Amino acid sequence: MAIRKIARMGQPVLRQVTAPVADPAEPEIQRLIADMKDTLADAEGVGLAAPQVYVARAVMMFFVPPARTVSGEADDGVPLTVLINPEIEVLDDEVVGDWEGCLSIPGLQGYVPRARRIRYRGLDDTGAPIEREATDFHARVVQHEYDHLQGILYPERMTDMTRLGFTEELRRHPPVHD
Repeated sequence: MAIRKIARMGQPVLRQVTAPVADPAEPEIQRLIADMKDTLADAEGVGLAAPQVYVARAVMMFFVPPARTVSGEADDGVPLTVLINPEIEVLDDEVVGDWEGCLSIPGLQGYVPRARRIRYRGLDDTGAPIEREATDFHARVVQHEYDHLQGILYPERMTDMTRLGFTEELRRHPPVHD
């Protein structure tokens, strides 16, 4: 397979609402998924959506490393999950903020409010249905990648732009209002 170039903020494909996938078994879609897996591994990210590799289709993938799980989530994290034509349902009104980065916005991080608990559903890479509930970091990653399929980047979800900064600077000078 191949490592694809990652689109950066400002690239028009990142602003498009994606088209659904009619048949996950299509060779073109299977090639896309394989390339996205290689690209995600190479970039050392936790999630990737098709628009980030210049393809406006409703395909995303993510995983949750064990180190990022919190109480209430499986100790072994969430394995790499391919989600095609996803839907998200917010399960309650609780919103939590946390820092996010994005492979399409290299070098920056922002403090983003997101729903703490969601249910997501869609198809896996074989076309089999997936439905799961997610909380905390797992829910955050799914919502972040889903936003890419809707043409939304995380700065648009921010409520305080003073909490957007360069990752390197934020490490040197941690914000005091977390």
